[in-house]
Amino acid sequence: MEGAENQKKHRQKHAGIKAEKKKAKNKHQQDLTPQQRNPKAFSIQHARKTAKIVQRSQDLKTKKQHIPLVDRTPLEPPPVVVAIVGPPKVGKSTLLQCLVKNYTRQKLVNVQGPVTVVSGKHRRLTLVECNNDVNSMIDIAKIADLVLLLVDASFGFEMETFEFLNICQVHGFPRIMGVLTHLDAFKDNKQMRKTKKRLKHRFWTEVYQGAKLFYLSGMVNGEYQKTEVHNLCRFISVMKFRPLQWRITHPYVVVDRMEDITDPEKIRQHPKCDRLVSLYGYVRGTHMKNNINIHIPGCGDYTIHDMQSIPDPCPMPDKERKRSLNTKERLIYAPMSGVGGIIYDKDAVYIDLGGSHSHREQAEESTPMNELVASLMNVSDTLDKKMTSSHVTLFSNTTPIQDIEMNDEDAGQTEEIEVNNSLAQNRLRREAVFDEQVDSTRQNGLYYSVNSKERSKEKLVFDDEDEDDE
Repeated sequence: MEGAENQKKHRQKHAGIKAEKKKAKNKHQQDLTPQQRNPKAFSIQHARKTAKIVQRSQDLKTKKQHIPLVDRTPLEPPPVVVAIVGPPKVGKSTLLQCLVKNYTRQKLVNVQGPVTVVSGKHRRLTLVECNNDVNSMIDIAKIADLVLLLVDASFGFEMETFEFLNICQVHGFPRIMGVLTHLDAFKDNKQMRKTKKRLKHRFWTEVYQGAKLFYLSGMVNGEYQKTEVHNLCRFISVMKFRPLQWRITHPYVVVDRMEDITDPEKIRQHPKCDRLVSLYGYVRGTHMKNNINIHIPGCGDYTIHDMQSIPDPCPMPDKERKRSLNTKERLIYAPMSGVGGIIYDKDAVYIDLGGSHSHREQAEESTPMNELVASLMNVSDTLDKKMTSSHVTLFSNTTPIQDIEMNDEDAGQTEEIEVNNSLAQNRLRREAVFDEQVDSTRQNGLYYSVNSKERSKEKLVFDDEDEDDE
């Protein structure tokens, strides 16, 4: 008896497989809601509302459908053309250097011409910087597959941005991604958030709803932050492109290298003689035939004398299965910038032993190391001129004593010269101003105009004043 009393009582399991089976057996019908017990009775409550929902979902599916196009891209497609567009002093060259450094782990010092890099196992990119010129914008809009549209957030949208968007609408709209720079100029986070929201909605109005907009918050040691650039590069590497009908039916070449192979003796005798120029680049679109007429923007129509295929200067990586690229496979081809080291011709291969570090060494040698020497080199005025403009003040409340009093006319002339020099150095920035009173804003699912909002605020203030008076 004592052993039976000391024996532990059976404890029911509250967790585990057996406990779950018991709970499933003892499930009461009262725990289920009427909609769970009989879902068919609650499937359609409002016929018209359900019809609208179904119609809306079908409309969204239909919008995503496109006419099937013939995929003419070869097994090894040419590099995707990524154009960096924006007004001056907005950070185009810096962004291109950061993109190249993220993809190839190399620092590009001198940016000239197109830069081709291997971005992944199945994609190459040709990065091109667009000048602030209408002709350059037209040429870039014809060939660009992806456009990185840079906007100075501290200043706002400029007219150059909308000029380029109008040009793109004529030549076939490429994929466009916005990039906001100079966000470190904002001292107040609230003002920065408002500016981001305002620029984002305006960007969506001009491009399409939901267009991707990246934010580059600030610079560290003359470069953008690595995480932000890395996220931008990941989006570029996986982006899908819909081929444009005109481009896939016409052959065109984006020239990344140019050589003048005219006889030097002929140039010496006749400096304005006809030149024989060799152009190198990837053929895009359809196949290009020999002895056909081509058009070079800004030059005119010409006939191809000879055309040959050469080895790929920036080949794709091997087809092996691997997660990431090796260091040797992160290739870069920028012959105009002097980076890459290897130049292919039809009869020879040239290897540049200097590499990309030679430009950096030349830049370091050209800058004087001594601060005293640098200050002497930067002197703009002579000693006599400095002496004439110097003055001495004996007491705090007296006028300074000068060696030679300047005339009013001379002072006016110097002011005019300074103003003209400042205008020549600084570009007149044209800000795109929008009428906010016409634009409607969405809040709480309803549209209202800015005027009505301001009127309601004034009315509320007026009512509060009446209550205070009472």
